[in-house]
This record gives sequence, structure tokens and C-alpha cells, in this order.
Amino acid sequence: MLTPVSLSPANRTQALKEMAGTELDVLVIGAGVVGAGAALDAASRGLRVGLVEARDYASGTSSRSSKLVHGGLRYLKQLEFPLVFEALRERALILHTLAPHLARPVPFLFPLQKSVIDRVWAGAGIGVYDVLGAGKGVPGHHRHLGRRKALTLFPGGKKQAIKGGILFYEGQLDDARHTLMLSRTAASFGAQCANSTRVMGFLRDGDRVAGAQVCDLETGDLIDIRARHVVNAAGVWTDEIQAMLGNRGQLKVHASKGVHIVVPRDRIDAATGLITETEKSLLFIIPCPWSDDFWVIGTTDTTWNLDLAHPAATSRDIEYILGQVNALLAKPLTRDDIVGVFAGLRPLLAGEADDSSTLSREHAVVSPAPGLTLVAGGKYTTYRVMAKDAIDAALRDVGGTFEPSRTETTPLVGAREYEEMWSARARLAATSGLTVGRLEHLLHRYGSAVTEVLELIAGAPQLAAPLPGGERYLKAEIVYAVTHEGALHLDDILARRTRVSIETRDRGKVAALAAAELVKPYLGWDTAAVQREIEHYHARVDAEIDSQLQADDHTADAARLGAPDVRAGARAGAKVL
Repeated sequence: MLTPVSLSPANRTQALKEMAGTELDVLVIGAGVVGAGAALDAASRGLRVGLVEARDYASGTSSRSSKLVHGGLRYLKQLEFPLVFEALRERALILHTLAPHLARPVPFLFPLQKSVIDRVWAGAGIGVYDVLGAGKGVPGHHRHLGRRKALTLFPGGKKQAIKGGILFYEGQLDDARHTLMLSRTAASFGAQCANSTRVMGFLRDGDRVAGAQVCDLETGDLIDIRARHVVNAAGVWTDEIQAMLGNRGQLKVHASKGVHIVVPRDRIDAATGLITETEKSLLFIIPCPWSDDFWVIGTTDTTWNLDLAHPAATSRDIEYILGQVNALLAKPLTRDDIVGVFAGLRPLLAGEADDSSTLSREHAVVSPAPGLTLVAGGKYTTYRVMAKDAIDAALRDVGGTFEPSRTETTPLVGAREYEEMWSARARLAATSGLTVGRLEHLLHRYGSAVTEVLELIAGAPQLAAPLPGGERYLKAEIVYAVTHEGALHLDDILARRTRVSIETRDRGKVAALAAAELVKPYLGWDTAAVQREIEHYHARVDAEIDSQLQADDHTADAARLGAPDVRAGARAGAKVL
């Protein structure tokens, strides 16, 4: 069985040294879900692989999605049946083979507000969904419900507005943890992985791309990484990477902003998730995949042409979501109910339409120059297919004979023996001294890799205590975020390794101090570095809150950019891609 590799600071340093000292078969740019998936696809075929990311694993789109693995009901209206079928197939793989520790089926109610019209349209669409997804990962087919049964599942709904409902299933997961586990799995197959490593330009051998020059944003060092082929999986940054070629690229990516809010679970009385159609998109009210204490509600779908690293949610975005959800609720939500807000960018392939909600989620793989493959578009659920297609294209350029993709049957770190450990969770809890509830929390986050967390606690029992200001997490999880999961800064820990930044009223300000003290010996921070990290984190929180009070994208963007990026390259004025 494959031994998980830790993405520790020492591992990162060694990975950069290895990438600088040898020619890779494939260098992947971008450690979002597609880039991490591409690195795993290539490494699991036995190739020499490097994965570089300018900021952090999943720091862009792949930590800011709707937290669903789904076929996409909205795409049925666009008659994109092949895309829906492909996504439903991938949903089943994620739920049952690749990441059962991170993903699980979740029931959703589609409330009917116009009983005849809605039942015909929604019933037909969800019926097609069932046919396309038959046997693909969720329990049972959809069911039509009368008004009384629908309100039993959704007691908090407006009784005069709910005429009935349709019950069906989707899949959900914590996207950031899933992408991180992809990266760790790639590293376990031998991929050299380094976050905080920004691509500055391409190395050339005549007209052929022969690698990339990167900047280690933690040290400022420039490093040449040579590779037989480069795969760009930079998502919404695709156009900027293409510009490094000095000619017009073959892909044009349109960034569509999606905003979500997080509210306490007791503010909406419902036994299932909820999905309904709005005039602009679908509205999701999703049971939080990493905690039973919250709902995640969204989303918006608007064009974004400003800073790509830090898309800002506006007051208008938040009011739009509140207006849509309150149309269903007997007790409306207010801004005071919101504990967290996040905004992400969908990398859509640009077309003739001006409305981003009508653009396709199909993906494309192109080669704008010998030695370089670009992959863009698609949706989170179909990351594995996108990654496979990109590596297949890269290997066609390299030439020779290579192993076929094996990611369809390759479980991620934490998946193997997860079900056995879940069955034995009471015994594990007793052995470790933790409660069963705490052990279940850990198993849902780490799967069978929970043994690594428990080893930290066994060596330092004080790490079994909750994190002050973020009590849903143990101190051991904060240390583990650095020693095993590649976190280099407080933002990495509180926004992605955990979700403290969007599930506490203060957005993690109190937790930042405790977290910094815990990780400083592992990151080599002195007192000044601890203070600098805390100041940066607080400034980021303040800037985000300020941006969410602004009425439009431009003023929100300006407010958000009032907080400089903590990474050294960004502080020095470099643009982080």
C-alpha cells in the first residue's frame, strides 16, 4: 500500500531542489483541483512530475466552490447531456472509490412554488437526471412529494409558498481538503510539490517550451525548472500564463464570480438541503460538509474583471442571496445571521454570450506551442477527466509509450481502510482518549490518515485540546496543517486546512494568535514573524469585511486589495498568479 508523503516545509524545500536539479517529464502549473489531479495522473503513470502553485493548494477556485459533486441540473436546460452524464459518473467515483472519507451523498428538496408548472418542469429535469445517473453513486431515485410531506422536511418554509416538492440526492465534499489530498496523493506517487512558487516565465528551446522559471515566494530565489512538457492548469489565470508566450493564446477564459454565505444551522429549519431556481442561476442551501452547525447558501453568477486572486463579495451580492433565500423562509435571514462569506471565480470558456450563466462548462485542452498544454473550463466534479485529457495530450507531444491513466481506480490519501476505521471509531476514540464525536470529526477530515494526527497527540498530549477561538478543531490539527499538509501561513491554516475564517463571528482573529504560537517552531518563526503573520491575517479579515459593505465590484475590489498578500513575492510588488 502506498505510504502517504507529508507536505512539510522540509519536503517543499527538497522538492524545489529536486525540480531544479533534474529534467522532469511533466511540470504542472497550478495546484487547484485540475492541476493537482494532473500531477496525480502523471505521477501515477510513473512519470517524473513537478507541481508548482503561486499561492497555496486550492487557494483559488478550488476552495471557494459550492462544495458539491454533482451532475449539474442547470446544464440540462442547456441540453448539455454528455456533460451531465460525465459529471454523474465522476460523482460516483468520488463518493465511493476515490474519496469516500471526504464526500458523501446528501438529500435535497426542490420546493415547488407553482405546483403544476414546477412539477412538470422540475420533475422532467430531475427524471432525466435520474436516467443519466442510474447507479451512479447516490441512494435511490427522486420522489415527488405533496405539500404536507414537503413541509415536514422543510418546516421553516413559507407555508403559503410551498406547494409540494421533489426529493433527490447529490454529493458534497470540502473542496479545499479534497484538492489538498489530491496533492498529497500525487506526492506519494513521487511528484515534487511546492506551493508559494510563482511562474515568472517559460524556458525555451527554440520554439519549444522546455520548462519554466519560478520564484520561491518564501525566499525570493529564482529557480529554473526544465521539463519535457509543461501543463498549465491555472484556471482563471490561463490568459495571463498564455501571455507569457508572447503571442495570442488559443483559449479565452471568462471569470464568473460566485458568492456564498454561511449561516448557523438553527436559522433554517430543514431536514434536507434545498435547491431552487432563480432568474439568474440556481440557489443552493447546503448542509455544511465539514460541520453540522452551518448552512452554505449561494450562489451568484456575474462577470468579474478585477483582481483574480481575491475576488470580493459586495453588499449587493449578499443582499441578492438573502433576497432569494428569504423568498422561501417563514423566518427571514438578516445580515446579522451571517458568520462567513466567500467568493470564488469559475473559469468558463468564453463564447459569444455576454451572460456568464449561459456559458458552457465543457473543458478544452489545447497546445499553443510545442511543449505546452493548456487545460481550462469544466467543473469541479469533472476534474479527473480534465486532468487525464491534459496528460494524454502532453504525452502525445512527448512521444513514446506510456502507461494509461489509472486515476479512475486510485483512492486518495485517507481513503484506504477508511470504512474499517469508521466502523472501529468507538475503539479508536477510547484508545486515543478522544470522544467519539471528536474522532468522527477527524475521520471525516483525514480518513485513515487520522493515525498521523493521533501520533502527534500521543507525542504531545496537550495537542488534544481545542484551538482557542476555533474550538471545532484540535490544536493537533493546526500543527498537522504545517507538518503534513503544506501550510506556510496563517491564512493557509485558517481559511483552507480548517474553515475557521468563515465559521466564527470574528472570522478567526482570536484563533490566529493561538495558531501562530502553535506552528512557529515548525515554520521557524520568531516573535517578530508571529506578530507579522497575525497582523497580515487581521488586515485580510478587515479588508474582506470592508469589501462586503461596498455596493459594487470596483469599490469592493479596492477595499479587499487594501490588505497586502502575506507572501513575500507579493509584498515585494510581484504579481502572484
